[in-house]
Order: sequence, then structure tokens, then C-alpha cells
Amino acid sequence: MNAAAVLFPSFPEPEAPDWVRRFVAGGGGGITLFADNVAGPEQLAVLTAVLRAERGDVLLAIDEEGGDVTRLEAVEGSSSPGNAALGAVDDVELTAAVARSIGAELASAGVGWNLAPVADVNVPGNPVIGVRAFGADPALVARHVAAFVSGLQEAGVAACAKHFPGHGATEQDSHRELPTVTCDLEAGLEPFRAAVAAGVRSVMTGHLRVPALGDEPATLNARAIRLLREDLGFDGVVVTDALDMQGVGGAARVEEVAVGALAAGADALCLGPAIGERQVPAIENAVREAVASGRLPGERLAEASARVGRLAAWVSVRDTNANPAAGADAARRALLAAGDLALSPGARIVELVAPANIAAGEHAHRFDGARLVREGEEVPEADVYVVRDAHRHAWMREAADRPDAVVVEVGLPEWRPSRSRGYLATWGRSRVSLAAARERLGL
Repeated sequence: MNAAAVLFPSFPEPEAPDWVRRFVAGGGGGITLFADNVAGPEQLAVLTAVLRAERGDVLLAIDEEGGDVTRLEAVEGSSSPGNAALGAVDDVELTAAVARSIGAELASAGVGWNLAPVADVNVPGNPVIGVRAFGADPALVARHVAAFVSGLQEAGVAACAKHFPGHGATEQDSHRELPTVTCDLEAGLEPFRAAVAAGVRSVMTGHLRVPALGDEPATLNARAIRLLREDLGFDGVVVTDALDMQGVGGAARVEEVAVGALAAGADALCLGPAIGERQVPAIENAVREAVASGRLPGERLAEASARVGRLAAWVSVRDTNANPAAGADAARRALLAAGDLALSPGARIVELVAPANIAAGEHAHRFDGARLVREGEEVPEADVYVVRDAHRHAWMREAADRPDAVVVEVGLPEWRPSRSRGYLATWGRSRVSLAAARERLGL
């Protein structure tokens, strides 16, 4: 029985090292790709071809949500707006078109499994979901999750609804700690029900404590995974969020957590970037030893491996036509404008910079010519103040709300300035969202 068949490690470079090629050739489940693996579409296509040459049915997964979370366009910014912008437009055909375009780009680069869409129902205080969610209304989120799943899978790329049973109603980040879900469990399940009804091929568990289901995080909670299987009727691949996250104890506990996740009902283990070459064989050994000792039933490992194999067989990596115009159109339609936005040539722009969202990482793309100011630094006078999630940062609100200035919100537009003459919200900071904002401001 091959314990490696359920493992999905990663590596931090644009070329596959020897150990990764051996892992794939030896029957490893697949590889999770991150921004460090992507130097451009042509390079990524070469990398995926190298990996598939080792084994043709290897599953290659990536987080390409669009908007703030992009691996394909991490440096220049995404050519697709994020979920919050799509939810603001509320046109499911447009959401499907954007997802289909993302799928086409992935398929052309040889990637067959996209760890998207986010199916969480957001709350304003959430530090890690925010604009990654389609919105705060379960019904709206559900219809756009279904549209995204359908559009993505039309391109032959498997979708993944995350983070089950819902990371939106938390005010902690599972990268750093174990969050507790604070809302009614059923409200968070509606988008996952819609994803299952749309034929989603995989669902990702969140490292979340759900009081109604017990104290264990959902990734290690058999009751949570039974809820997904029995109540929602899902029979595809259950994949864990990255097992190096602090929500399940971090890289130091990964061998124990890997066995626990499989025992709870997970099928594929995303190991995360902090887990390197030396730990992957140790995780394999831990799984084998757990089966030998009876702590992990052999039939559970066989079931998980079979589901991963069925997903690999479903994927149809093929060249299709991306439609970048869909993303630009969505970004323009999502803009929320109020007041006087007229600017003179040479307008002074200041961007108030908050700490990066761990899932999205630091963004290199910004408003051209913007002066960057962080908390504690002196904020100069400007014509435009760019903020992100100002409702979560009192210093931003105080600094940006000035007479004769325009405020541009590139996060969630939960706060509105009371003194500024103009206000523009983009619902995210993708490249196309910033371009739409500049166009609307006449910059």
C-alpha cells in the first residue's frame, strides 16, 4: 500500500529538484505549486511537463483564486478580479466566464487542480478571508460558488470548495492559530451544498474549531467530514488545508496530524511550504506505521488513495482559450463610486500599507507613482489615499479622511470617509481592479 499516494508536498523553486521527481515517479499523489514555482506561463508549462514525464497521471494543484490570491501572476497582479468583486457585480454568468478563463490559463500551463473557489461566508472582522469571499450573504455566496465551480471545470480543471465548514465567520487566521467559528453552522454550509450540487470534484477542510462538532479542528474531526459526506452527499476528494499551518500545530506536529487527518476521513494531505524534503519520507513512514499498528485502518488509506486516483483520471489538461476581457469587464463593473472623483494631472497618491494577508502575500503591483506609508510613519498630504480594509485599521481611517482628497478602498468597503470629497471601492487589489480604478479616476 503506497502511503505517498495521498501526499501533496511543495518545493520553493521554479525547477523540480531530484527528490520531487523521485517522489512523483514513485507514486506520490502530486505536488502543490506556489508562487515560488512560477516565473511565467512558459516556464510553468515546462515545469509541469517535466513532472508529468515522471508520471503522466500526477496531480498538480495550485491556489489560483484570482484577485488578491494569485500564483500565476503573483508579481504583476491578477488579470481576474477576486470573489468580492464578482459578488458585488452579482452576475453568475460573468463569474462562470472569469472562472472558465482562469481554468483555461491553468490548463494551458499543465495544471489540472485549482484549490478554488473560496466558499466561505465572510464577516467584516475576518483577517484572512475578506475580499477572497464572494460576500456576507450565504445565498449570494452559494450561487457564485456554483458558477465558479462550473466555469472552472468546463476547462477540464478540477475545482475545490474551501474552507469546510466555513472560515468566514471567524476573527482569527488559521495560518497563525486555531480559529473558532462563531456563526450558525448551517449558514456556512449553504455554499458547500451548492458546490456539491454543481459537481465540485474536491472540498478543502479548514483548520477551524466548530463548537457544534467538538473541539478538534475540522481537518482532524471525523464528525465534520461525516457531515460533508453524509449530510451534503459529497463523494469526491477531501483535501486538507496546508498541514504546516498553526491551526493544526505547525510543521513540528505534521506526522501526527497527517495520520489524524486520514483517520478522520481526509483523502489528500496538502503538506505546505514549510515541510521540506526530509519530512516527506517521515510522513510516509508515519502513515505506514499507523496502518501496521492498526491506528489507521488499511481500508481507510486505500479509500483515500482510490479517491485521489479518480480525481487524477478525471482531470483533462488541455489547451483552451482564456478570455482576459472577462476579468477586465468584471473589474470595471464592480467599482463602487461616490462623490467627486475628478483629479488633475500629476495627482499625489499615497498608499497606506497594512501587513500582508498571509494567503495572498506581499503585492508588488500598486498604483503607479504611489508613495507607500506604513503605520507609525508620517502621512503626507495627497490628492488620493489608497487604503485596504480601513474598517480594520483606525490609523488608516484617521490618516485618509481629509477634505479635498479622494479615498480608494482596495479591500472591503465597510468604512466610508465622512470628510473626503470622493470615494472609490474596487473590492480587491488585482491588477485589473487597480487599472479600473485608475481609469475611473482619469489617472
